[in-house]
Amino acid sequence: MPGDSMSPWWRISVRQLSDEAGRARWLGAVVAAVGLANTGAAAAHELKPYTATYNGIWRGMTVAVSTLQLEQTGDTWTFSSRSEPRGIGKLASGVFPPLQVSVVRITDQGVLAQSFKSSGGDPGKSIELNYDWQTLRVTGTYEGTRVDLPLTPRVQDDGSVQLALMVELLAGRTPPSVQLIDKNSVRDYEFTRDGEPTIKTTIGDVHTVVFKSQKKNSPRITRFWCAPDRGYVPMRVQQTKDEDVQWTLEIQSLKRE
Repeated sequence: MPGDSMSPWWRISVRQLSDEAGRARWLGAVVAAVGLANTGAAAAHELKPYTATYNGIWRGMTVAVSTLQLEQTGDTWTFSSRSEPRGIGKLASGVFPPLQVSVVRITDQGVLAQSFKSSGGDPGKSIELNYDWQTLRVTGTYEGTRVDLPLTPRVQDDGSVQLALMVELLAGRTPPSVQLIDKNSVRDYEFTRDGEPTIKTTIGDVHTVVFKSQKKNSPRITRFWCAPDRGYVPMRVQQTKDEDVQWTLEIQSLKRE
């Protein structure tokens, strides 16, 4: 779903909460990866529309309730995240952005982002990206910075990155690295497998496969607990810095078509 996003406890101002916790980079932060199945089109057939709700937790406090929805129209998929603040989260919408919408196509080249918008909070944090696969450029604005970057299938945004992870896992492959847009630059993230625990959730005990994402030389790690029997939809997403938990997303409900 921040270059490196999020972070120490709560004798800090709301401004610090927003700065240190950053944006829950999941839609990359559900930070994840780009990949292809036997063919991208084949993997797309296994991808199913769904709606899931999550509690956004910071330092043991629920600061947001987020609804993620995946919809399909022909060969185009729209992935949206809507977050409603709770408690102190009302003063720190930067932690979980109110609205993010990512539109992608899934082809033999993999998950190809088409557009991305993040809005509804601080206007200075708004993002709007457009991908031109004919000129191979991604352009737009990112938190007030003009964007104009070369485009390859490895380039993803905070929304498309989660779908890329799911497509890769549905194909039975380990996600490779991804280049995630951060203002007018990209950052390389690597993904590694990190166990297969069964975790307790509000929808029951769920077997998961954990993948962790990390930018080179960064102390921050984002982990995704993905459920194989639920289309690899994440049951939990958590970011840590060294041994300190920065934020957690915990699933509350899931409906798949």
